[in-house]
Amino acid sequence: MSTIPPEQERGNPIRVVIADDQTLFRRSVGALIDCEDDMTVVGEASNGLEALETIDSSDPDVVILDLEMPVMGGARAAAILRECHPGLKIVMLTVHDENELLAEAIRAGADGYLLKDLEPAELLRMIRGVMADQSPLSPRLVGGLLEQLRNGLDGHRIIGPRLDAAHGLSRRELEIMALVAKGMSNREIATHLTITEGTVKNHVHNALRKLGMSTRGQAAAYLVRNGLAART
Repeated sequence: MSTIPPEQERGNPIRVVIADDQTLFRRSVGALIDCEDDMTVVGEASNGLEALETIDSSDPDVVILDLEMPVMGGARAAAILRECHPGLKIVMLTVHDENELLAEAIRAGADGYLLKDLEPAELLRMIRGVMADQSPLSPRLVGGLLEQLRNGLDGHRIIGPRLDAAHGLSRRELEIMALVAKGMSNREIATHLTITEGTVKNHVHNALRKLGMSTRGQAAAYLVRNGLAART
């Protein structure tokens, strides 16, 4: 089964902007992406402020943001982009697996959080995944996030105010979002529950709407923090 979203299969490549203060890394990732038939780099930036300007002029589908950059970091840029470009997919890259930095990225509303030491093929898969409304999260980051939230090490709210009881989610929606909180993709959840990927996507969409959240990462953090991710 193809992992390329339907719009890319029809000939519209994924348009990507890369923002990283390390020129060599930025150009290397750009060269990797440009070798793929279903994606292309439409802009580069060396800091968050440049990224905002580049995105305004290049209209990308996905922006890859380094979490730590001069002038303006990735988390701040992501927060602004979430307001100004709500349809843009935001993937945060970092060399650190520190819990506080991940919590900052979640609060900013990024769609995916990846460590820079991932394999090239994995990065490409993650870009395609985020376009399919998945929420890529490096496994090492998942472990740190769960530990942080369960032990209350953050000291800050990851997302908005606490909701009541079952939070309006159906049993199936809660079951699926608990698997999202474990870092599973829509396809993995579909296989695990023996349902279609489209059904999973619809349940995730409805759950996010009920929770009043914009990204899977925010919802996952909320469910873990409130002890709802352990129901599967």
